[in-house]
Amino acid sequence: MLGWYPGHMNKARRQILEALPEIDVVIEVLDARLPYSSANPMLAELTRHKPVLKILSRADLADPERTREWVGFFDAQDDMRALAVTTTNARELKRIPKLCHELAGQVRADRDVRVMVMGIPNVGKSTLINGLAGRTIAKTGNEPAVTKRQQRVRIGGRVALTDTPGVLWPKIEDQASAHRLATSGAIRDTAIDYVEVAVVAAAELARRYPEALKARYKLKALPEYIPHPEAERVEADGPIRVDLLALAGFDGHAILAEIAGKRGGLRPGGEVDLHRGAEVLLHELRDGKLGRLTLETPADIPPAPAAEPHNFHGQHNNELT
Repeated sequence: MLGWYPGHMNKARRQILEALPEIDVVIEVLDARLPYSSANPMLAELTRHKPVLKILSRADLADPERTREWVGFFDAQDDMRALAVTTTNARELKRIPKLCHELAGQVRADRDVRVMVMGIPNVGKSTLINGLAGRTIAKTGNEPAVTKRQQRVRIGGRVALTDTPGVLWPKIEDQASAHRLATSGAIRDTAIDYVEVAVVAAAELARRYPEALKARYKLKALPEYIPHPEAERVEADGPIRVDLLALAGFDGHAILAEIAGKRGGLRPGGEVDLHRGAEVLLHELRDGKLGRLTLETPADIPPAPAAEPHNFHGQHNNELT
């Protein structure tokens, strides 16, 4: 299973707990391409008594129709609003202070609305802070975990922001979500198997956006997935793993091999360099070169376990301590 939890994230969790009593509204920054998978269940647990504004960042990279579906889904929840933005677009960000005031309700006239900004690594949190402040306050970068400590800043509209480090959770039990996070770049590339992630991404793209995939890589057909008999075997002492290719219905290996062959991944003797194909697919998907894509819809959210109703990703509470 994919998982990644640097030690500084435990510290971040403690800092969040200490600061929350003084907070009026929580902003959770999500990746608009995967709003479910990029929502940290630990943050949902910590902030369940606070009004929340869900910011769907990178909306310029996401499928507009799917984004409208997600905004409607979040807006239907109690004490929750959603706004899709491109975090570098100052005009789109101007709505955020007003939404924070609406969610906060009545606060004393002599103080700002206190807002805590949360999110997993690499969802555009720091870019959002800088855009709201109108100047560089938070350090940004194109890899996870750039922010390492809490930062506070006042912005226009009588709002005071508290930034927090990007926080992942100790175990990512939902493997479909884990692969989507790795596909998007939220998990460090050094912590993932590039080929494994790209194989699943290729199959999912074939299911959700077949024409975009075929057009980008000049593919004539998208081979369907036929499970190998040995793939159905589970070791007696091993974990049961979901066959993500079977769920997608397409042969991600074959698709990735064809992409590699067309993009400089053919070695002498006709051997295919799958890693080269994985680099091409993941980098171009992250850069938006396949078009505006969303990797999940509200229908992809698994049912919550009856015994743990706010367990957003099937995570046991005792694994978060």
